[in-house]
Amino acid sequence: MYRSGDEVHLDDDEARGGSTPHIVRYVLLTSLALAVLAMSTVWITRALSDQPNHAPVTAEQHALGS
Repeated sequence: MYRSGDEVHLDDDEARGGSTPHIVRYVLLTSLALAVLAMSTVWITRALSDQPNHAPVTAEQHALGS
């Protein structure tokens, strides 16, 4: 810290009151990766379980509910 006339000049760490570790970056990247993995798992599981087990249905059959 030094003074230049009426101005006080501080270093970054002095102005913040401490150091700034980069742990937030890693927490955000990890949580993003876990969210993408969870959503992909749900999507793939749902897609595999909804596979039709019978012959294709025509539009008319679908409309009539048969």
